Amino acid sequence: MNLKSLRVFVSTIEEGSLAQACKKINLSQPAASRLIKILENEFKVQLFHRDRKQMIPTHLGEAFYPQAVRILASINDLPDLFKYISTNEEPPFRIICHPRLVEGLIVPAMAKLIKLEPNLKVKLEVHPRRYLGRGIMHELHDVGVCTLPSPDQKLGIQPLTQADMMVALPENHPLNKKLILTPQDLVNVPYVALEDTTNMRKLLDGELAKANEWLKITHEVSTSTSALHLVKKGLGFTFTDIITLSPSEAQGLAIRKWAPKVNIEFGYFVSNTKQPHRARNIFINILKEICASRSIELFD
Repeated sequence: MNLKSLRVFVSTIEEGSLAQACKKINLSQPAASRLIKILENEFKVQLFHRDRKQMIPTHLGEAFYPQAVRILASINDLPDLFKYISTNEEPPFRIICHPRLVEGLIVPAMAKLIKLEPNLKVKLEVHPRRYLGRGIMHELHDVGVCTLPSPDQKLGIQPLTQADMMVALPENHPLNKKLILTPQDLVNVPYVALEDTTNMRKLLDGELAKANEWLKITHEVSTSTSALHLVKKGLGFTFTDIITLSPSEAQGLAIRKWAPKVNIEFGYFVSNTKQPHRARNIFINILKEICASRSIELFD
């Protein structure tokens, strides 16, 4: 199998076009097209429908993509694998998640794990939720954590915890006198929203639609951390939850309940391996302990 052909195939699917893939891997389009044709001829399959300048994956192409990603990941990991085998060194414990979980949940859990296991090496991979599936296919993790619904239905997600979505306001805002806020309360307050591609935004918009309510967006950002910083600067309100909001992020904010109620579910998944990392169950138990200990009193 031509590995260069495999890399062009994977890049074309991930970048959405052959032109973008060529920019990423620094190849001319004719050269990239020839490499994909070599791969198709080798296995006597058609991986793409070719329509002028478009290359749309066939059913076979879509089915082959996860396997191609795994093959490339395995090859890329070979130097580290030989290093651990030759030195008898324990490989790092690998965690994968999306950005919103890092500060409030994953970093505190990592800190507790390392205190329990001082000699343990830990590797954290953070991917935007829409790209989390690629990291999963790479088998870059021993444990993964995500909000539900799952980015990949085949993961075998185990429930971790759930939390209500809440409103975050500057700590001196007049609306802090109210314990529960509604869309009517916030109609004249600037709304710092997450992008509509984020899971939190989708959950919120879905529940608002059910209640025949809506919120006018003033500012839009891609991460919860950015939204919270803007709120602390007095630029409006945003939404958060008690699982992903760290105590340090909560400083300077008032956290209030929200109606209509929106429930956020969290889950974890593990790699498909016959020999789990020795830290896997320890880390999962730490995650559960942290989630169980969180309460709204943290922010009073």
